[in-house]
Amino acid sequence: MAILHLPLGRRVVALIALASALGANACASQHAAAPPPTSANAAQSAADDDEASGLLEHHRFHHHGGVTLFIAMSLDTLGLPQNERAAVEKIRQDLHTHMQPALAADQSLVATLADGLDAGNIDTSKVDSEVSQLATAAAAAHDASSDALNELHNVLTPPERAALVDKVEAHWAVWQRANAEASATEHAEKGHLATLTANLGLTPEQTNRIRQTMSESMKGVPRVDAQEATTELHAFGDAFESDKFDAKSLSGTSKLNAHLASWGAAHLAHFIEAASPVLSAEQRATLAQHLREHAGHNPSAEAQGAT
Repeated sequence: MAILHLPLGRRVVALIALASALGANACASQHAAAPPPTSANAAQSAADDDEASGLLEHHRFHHHGGVTLFIAMSLDTLGLPQNERAAVEKIRQDLHTHMQPALAADQSLVATLADGLDAGNIDTSKVDSEVSQLATAAAAAHDASSDALNELHNVLTPPERAALVDKVEAHWAVWQRANAEASATEHAEKGHLATLTANLGLTPEQTNRIRQTMSESMKGVPRVDAQEATTELHAFGDAFESDKFDAKSLSGTSKLNAHLASWGAAHLAHFIEAASPVLSAEQRATLAQHLREHAGHNPSAEAQGAT
């Protein structure tokens, strides 16, 4: 059963567990009793924390695919039998191919932000144009991927379809945490600002100035309606888990892709624009390098036989 069908309390617990376990190569849904604490358990817990942090970082900086990207990333860890892997690997590669225009737009945006940091002057009109282009390309990714998604539905068994839907929903939960606004209370320990503060050694004054500027600049950006997005994901999950599936009929997924890409990219852009005048030249250079590293980092697209 997909997570969105669970009662609220169980859904939250399941999402947190899945978000930490997306890298586990398994589809099993049975829950074992928690073992007593050991050094091995502590090491595994630390590894899970690192993996969860890595997912947060990925969804904070990569906004080229929306739900299509969630699906492709979920295929990396679905844990399929050998006889299905080659077919699903081809589908996964096809999905990334269809997201390539959006990825190129995403990389162009990040390069513009990095160049602006180096120059100490970000071209905001160019950034706004690139955010718009990214949203358009992300919307087109779903339509371009429809045949591949239909083929995926045919290849997977009903339990595997349900497992995939659960992983997609878990990615959505992580995405929300990664792209929460930089407020003083909401996910403060995991957000853009907390990460930047730790990585660059920001002073309290710098942190407060960035938060205040960010709060003002994001007021004009249309928010992602979490309930609306969840409803759309619910519709995808119900359709994908059914016996018959046609991705072309899910027009709302294209809109959701565009909205997630637009919000995520705008959130990143406004954050960098807010931080740039507050940072020292050395801090700007470090952040610019970090952005460029992310622009060239797309492990899901590069993985081979990860299913």
